[in-house]
Amino acid sequence: MKIEDCIKFANENPICYLATTENDQPRVRALGFWFADETGFYFQTSTTKEFSGQLRKNPKTEVCFYKHEGMVGTMLRIAGEVEFISDPKLAERVLNDRPFLKDFGLTIDSPHLVMFKIAHGEAHFWTMENNLKPKDMIRF
Repeated sequence: MKIEDCIKFANENPICYLATTENDQPRVRALGFWFADETGFYFQTSTTKEFSGQLRKNPKTEVCFYKHEGMVGTMLRIAGEVEFISDPKLAERVLNDRPFLKDFGLTIDSPHLVMFKIAHGEAHFWTMENNLKPKDMIRF
């Protein structure tokens, strides 16, 4: 497997689970993933959500994408450090891709709009077939 397989899988299975920590306590939540390309895995949230502050305190995270197939399915796990993004063109894109954000009062210039990506890290796929085998890590 290559990083291109990870990008494709993440884009095709946009519901993911992102982990953070708060006061040494793990926290995980489901998210609607934004997009992935050769520059990274992109996410968007708002400062009203607790996890943006958690990621600022500790940018290390792991994200799990899941595709249900048959009895078990396939997971893609990506671990890395988030990089926060301040880019008006990407802010415009997220508002076009997710028009519901405008209903929450978010704009291109809104200080509450938070965008981040995982540009470097490691990933691996999990299936029942490779459950007991060593992880085939994909570094990016």
